[in-house]
Amino acid sequence: MTHSSADDRRTITGKRRIAFAVHTDAERLRHLAPLIRSLALTNPDVCEDFVVLHPGLPDSAFDALRALHPRIVTRHADSRTDVFRLAGYDTVIALTPSMVVLGDLGELLRMRHGVGAVPQLADDGGRSVRPDGLLVVQRADVADAVADRLTADADLDAVLGEVLVPVDARYDFLTRRLHDDTPVPAHVAVLRFTGPFDEPGYGPATEARRRFEMSDEDFRAAYRALPGGKHPDLLAHLAPPLLRARPSLDLARTVADGYRGQGRYAEAVDVLAPVLRDRLDAPRCQETLGLCLMALSRYDEAEAHLLLAAASPDVAPRAFAQLARLAWVCGREEDAHAYARDGLEADPTDAGCHAWFVRTRPDAPEQPEPAPAAEQLAHVALFAEGQENAGDKVLPEAVRMCFDTDTGPRRWYRQPVHRLVDEAALERLNARRGVIVGGGGLFLPDTSPNGNSHWQWNIPDDVLARITAPLAVFAVGYNVFDGQLYRRGRFAESLRALVERSAFFGLRNHGSIERVRELLPAGLRDRVRYQPCPTTVARHLVPGWTDPAERSDTVLVNCAYDRAGLRFGHDYGHFLAEMATALRELRGRADVRYAAHMPADEKFVHDLRREHGITLPVEQLYDMSNDGIRDLYRRSRLVVGMRGHAGMIPFGCGTPILSLVSHPKLAYFLADIGRPEWGLSVHDRSLGPRLAERAAAVLDDHTAAVADVHSAQDLLWKTTRSNIEELREIFGQA
Repeated sequence: MTHSSADDRRTITGKRRIAFAVHTDAERLRHLAPLIRSLALTNPDVCEDFVVLHPGLPDSAFDALRALHPRIVTRHADSRTDVFRLAGYDTVIALTPSMVVLGDLGELLRMRHGVGAVPQLADDGGRSVRPDGLLVVQRADVADAVADRLTADADLDAVLGEVLVPVDARYDFLTRRLHDDTPVPAHVAVLRFTGPFDEPGYGPATEARRRFEMSDEDFRAAYRALPGGKHPDLLAHLAPPLLRARPSLDLARTVADGYRGQGRYAEAVDVLAPVLRDRLDAPRCQETLGLCLMALSRYDEAEAHLLLAAASPDVAPRAFAQLARLAWVCGREEDAHAYARDGLEADPTDAGCHAWFVRTRPDAPEQPEPAPAAEQLAHVALFAEGQENAGDKVLPEAVRMCFDTDTGPRRWYRQPVHRLVDEAALERLNARRGVIVGGGGLFLPDTSPNGNSHWQWNIPDDVLARITAPLAVFAVGYNVFDGQLYRRGRFAESLRALVERSAFFGLRNHGSIERVRELLPAGLRDRVRYQPCPTTVARHLVPGWTDPAERSDTVLVNCAYDRAGLRFGHDYGHFLAEMATALRELRGRADVRYAAHMPADEKFVHDLRREHGITLPVEQLYDMSNDGIRDLYRRSRLVVGMRGHAGMIPFGCGTPILSLVSHPKLAYFLADIGRPEWGLSVHDRSLGPRLAERAAAVLDDHTAAVADVHSAQDLLWKTTRSNIEELREIFGQA
C-alpha cells in the first residue's frame, strides 16, 4: 500500500502539498543515498514526497533510492530551476546532492511565504543568493514569467526581489567555512560540501557525512532504533526488509505496529502471529496482535491474545479495556462489564476501563414499555454516551425526529453501528417495520475498524443479504480525510451489497455522492441520492420550535483534533497564530467563547493561552443535553466551527456560521447550500484577517445573515420532507 492510494482532496481543503526536490545527473545520482538517509534519520517523523529531477535517466536507475524511501518521485527536468515550476506541489524544499541533513527541518516545512534561501558571502565581501543552494519555494509566489527568468547563473536577489526571504545559515552551511578541520557547529541543520567529500583539512565535515554512508540494512536498523515518534509510512517501508534480514519477535512487533498504523491489519497479523503464538513473555506483542485480529473481526482469536496480554500488570488496564470493547461489540454486555471491572482492579484510574464500566453497568434507568416490534423502526447509528462527541449525541435524535415525534425507546429499537450484526441481531432487525442506517460520517475505515464491511456498520455481506425489513441508508457521509490511506476493495464490495439491498440510499452531501458513485458499478450509481443531514433542518423538526427573539452577544468557536496530522499537516502553528489574530479582533466586538464538542477539543484553548496569551471561556457541549446544545447555538450570533456538526447544528438552528475547513465534508456542505464563501481553509495564508473580516460582516448586518441562513435552509428542508414522505410509504404506517 503506497501513498498513491491516499485520498487526495487538496483542492477542497487547501492543504499544502510539500516536497523535497533534488536535481541530479548520472554522475551525482550516487550521492543521493546519503542525503536521503540523513533526512530520514534526523527527521524521522517527516515523510513528504522526495522528487528527483533528472535529464532523462532510465527508471531502473532509481531502484536503489526507492529501497530507502517510500515516496520517491522522478521527473524529467532540464535544469535545477525547474524546482520553481514543479507541478502538483505548493511548497518545494530544494536540496542538492552535495548536502547532508544534520538537524530538524521543521522551520523550513512551516514556511508559508516567498522563496526562502540563505544569503552567502560573495567574493566582494557582500552577500547574495544564488540558485545552487537550499531553496524553500512557495509556488504561489513565483509566477511562471518569473520562473522563466531564472537560470543556473541567475542573480536571485535581482529576479525575485521582495519575494526572497532570508533563511538562517544553519540550513545551508558551507563546508568552506570549516577549513583546518574546524568542527561542524552543533546547530547546523544542512551541511553543503563545496569541495570533494573527502577533501583534506575538512575532517569533521567528512565524518559528519560518512555517518550516512552505510548499507541499506544498517540504515533500516538505525531508523528503527531511533527514540520517539516515527512516520508510519517510513516505518512500514523500512522495517519489513529489516525483519527479513534480522528476524526477531521485537522486530515483528515493530513491523506489525507500522502496518497497523496504515490500516494494514491482515499484513500485521501475518507478520506477528507465526512468531508469537501463546508466549506470555511478550504482552505488548500479544496486545498488538489482539487489536489487529479484532480489526479483522476475528474476535475469538483476538480475545485469546488480549487475555494473554492482560496477564502482564503493565499492559493489563489497556488490554482489559480492549477486551471490554470486544465483548460489547459481540453483544456480550455482562462480559464487557466484567472485563472493565478487572481493568479497574488493575488500575483504578484507567479512563478506558472506567468508560466501559459505566457504559455496560446493568443499573440503567428504567425505560418505558416498548411498542410491539412490528410497530417499531430499528435505528443503526453511532449512539454517543458520556463525554463523547456532542454532535454524535444530537444527530441520532435528529434522524428519528424526521419520522416520529416520539424519539425514545418505545418507538425505536437501537442497534449500535459498531456492534456485530449476528444471527440474533438479524432476527431483531427483521422483526421491525423498517431499518434506518445513519446519519453521520459512517463511511470511514478507522474509527472502529472491522473486517466485515471496512466501514462503520459491522455487518457481514451474507447477513446483510438476509435483512428482510425495508432498509434505508439516511444522511450518511463519506468521511475519509484528505491524505488518508484507505484500502477500498472490501469497502467497495460491502458498499455494492448495501446499495443493492437498500430501498432508499441517501447521502448527506453531493461530495459524498460523487465519491461513493466512483466505487459502484454503473448500474447502481443512480440509486445514490441526496439526503441532507437532519441537524441542518432542526428548526423544522424540533416540536414547538421558535426562533429566538433576541440573541446573546456571543461568537462561539470550535476546533477538532482527531487525526490532527491529516487536518493540519505542518501548519498547526500557522493556524494557531492566525486564529489568535482573528480572535483579538473579534473580542472587541463580541463575547468570544469556545464550544468544545468533546474534551479533546479543549486543546485549542490550552494552546492558544500558552502560545498567544489569549484565554477563552469554555462551553462544554459534551456535558449538555441535546436541547441545551441547540439552545446554546440558536442564541449565539455566529459560530466558527471546524467540526462538521459545529457548522450543521447551528445552521439548523438558524444561526450564521463560518467553517474552518480541515476536512472535505465541510466544503461539501457549503457547496450544497451555495455558500462556499462561508468556508476558510485552516491552511489559508491570510486566515486571520479573512476570518475577522467575514465575521465582522456577519455581525454588522446580522439580520440579513440570519435571513440568508433561513433561505439556504429551505432547499434542504424541501428535499428532506420529500424523502420522508417516500420513506413513510416504504416503511408503512405504525
